[in-house]
Amino acid sequence: MNPHTSVRFSRRFLARVLVSAWAVGLAPAWAANWPTQTVRLVVGFPAGSSPDLTARALAEPLAKALGQNVMVENKVGAGGNIAADFVAKATDGHTLGLMINGNMTIARILNPKVPYDPLKDLAPISLIGKAPLVLTVPANAPGQTAAQWLSEAQKAGDKLSYASPGVGTVAHLGMELLKTKAGIAPVHVPYPGNPQIITAMLGGQVQMALLPPAMSAAQVSSGRLRAIGASSSGRSPVAAEVPSLAEIGVKDYQLEIWNAVAAPASMPTAVASKLSALISDIVRAPEMRTRLFQQGWQVVGSSPEGLRHRIEADTKALGEIIRNQKIEVN
Repeated sequence: MNPHTSVRFSRRFLARVLVSAWAVGLAPAWAANWPTQTVRLVVGFPAGSSPDLTARALAEPLAKALGQNVMVENKVGAGGNIAADFVAKATDGHTLGLMINGNMTIARILNPKVPYDPLKDLAPISLIGKAPLVLTVPANAPGQTAAQWLSEAQKAGDKLSYASPGVGTVAHLGMELLKTKAGIAPVHVPYPGNPQIITAMLGGQVQMALLPPAMSAAQVSSGRLRAIGASSSGRSPVAAEVPSLAEIGVKDYQLEIWNAVAAPASMPTAVASKLSALISDIVRAPEMRTRLFQQGWQVVGSSPEGLRHRIEADTKALGEIIRNQKIEVN
């Protein structure tokens, strides 16, 4: 027998043995020892943004549960897709991502050149929380009421502008859908993240934005910004004082943001299941539930399968907005 053939045979045989061992129960035993080094939790938006705040809230209890450090790392740009691509291509077995729905659903629909496929290259771990977006404007915006503001915005047409955290983010898609539903025509101006958007609104560079509830709440409470309406079908528990957009005359409009933890698709199922159970328990704990609620999130916590189902549903719904509005990223 050719010695090279023998080596190849031995390697194939060893591979089959390892696969068989995994199938009969060694995988859970190996997962029990994971992690063996610092875990990176990658965020695609700047410090102080909503995803960043959630990641930092999660990092400490997750580190305690895992018995290893959890380091939050910001990789900003492309509406969060730079971070998502980094997570998808990670090979160290210890990289996770704190992502928004856009990064895990319609990235490739928007731009076929995006270097990762969210449906194939990312492993869903757990849905953390969901929330509506709040249509927010400067305090000196015209109109004494939300309905009056809407009327003035309809008259202004493209003389107004709106901000989003990037082309293809849910805030961008939501505003494009709102333009159709509400009969307004503001021009899109992308920014790196929501903190920069708030600064731009306060400075008069843009006139409106769809913001996560927690990002607008402090400025609205201080009287520097105004909340026009929430993107939920009815009043949301995380923005109970804000009327829904339907209440001010915008019909058939509903949109939610959510955040979730994902891993590279190469992560073993046993590790993904372990992480999912831990994260779900962490976010559902009373103290963490309160903390996330203060950040503007209605806690969910889910299995990988539950998150996958949400991904599939949102890919369909947001994909329809992209196609109907002919939105693309070059």
